[in-house]
Order: sequence, then structure tokens, then C-alpha cells
Amino acid sequence: MQPSGFAKPVLVGLLLAVAIYAGGFALDQHLRTRRAPWQVAFTTEPSGAPALLVNHPKLNIANLKIVFLGETATNVRGTVVFDLPQKPVPFGKVKFEDLTYLPGTVTFDFFGHEIELLPRTLYINRKAHPWISNETIPLSAADKPVALPEPKPKAWKR
Repeated sequence: MQPSGFAKPVLVGLLLAVAIYAGGFALDQHLRTRRAPWQVAFTTEPSGAPALLVNHPKLNIANLKIVFLGETATNVRGTVVFDLPQKPVPFGKVKFEDLTYLPGTVTFDFFGHEIELLPRTLYINRKAHPWISNETIPLSAADKPVALPEPKPKAWKR
């Protein structure tokens, strides 16, 4: 009995599909992580004011400090590397994070100030600010943005 010759093309097609999938997955994983995550150190100034120190070596951002004047926080020491979602922060809260392709976007709420880390620019209280290494940015209560109204849930219509 002669083999039908059907098994060999199916096996070659299956192996080719697996190789393309594995190669595509490896390429996508490389593209997702090649630019490294944000590194944010939470600390305090000698005056006791809480501060952030933002670093990203691949984007040439080093020691950009944001100081929250007139604010106090407990448990303010620690460094958070934003490589995975939902990491806890020592003070403030993370409002939004998209870490699909690193460094991604991370938006914080610190004492009513909105800080957004994007690769192309830094947003402070919804205003663009260029990335300048070794810069110190003081923020006071007068700099806080106007609070946006919370969206009201819509009633479902049947």
C-alpha cells in the first residue's frame, strides 16, 4: 500500500506555522521590552516635603525631581520600576498605566497634582513640560489643576 503523500505537506505546514508563531512572539516580546521601564524613586526633601525622582536611562532622562511643597506623607521611601501593571506606590495613587510597550504611560495623582510620564514629554497638571535631566520642579497647592467632574453612570435603557 502506497502512502497518500498527504501527511508530509500537513506536517511541514504545521512546523512552519509553529516557527512563524514562535518567531513573531519573540519579536513582539523584544519590541515590548527593549526600551526599559520607568524608574521612579519616592523620597523626601530635607524640609520633609515628599518628592519624586524620575529616571529612564534609555531615554536619557536622569534625576528629574518633582517636589510637592507644603505636603506631608508617611512611608515615602522606595523605588518603583514600572515594568508590570498595578505596582503599589509609597504615596499618591496610580490613575492610569499602559505598559504594553515599555516605557509606556503612567499617570499619577499626588496630593491633587496630576503627573503623567510619557516617552515624548512629561505632563504636570495637564500641561506639557519637556524632559530636562537634573531639573527640580517645585509644585505648591496653587499649582493644582481644577478638579474635573466625575462622570455620572448612565442608566441602562431597555
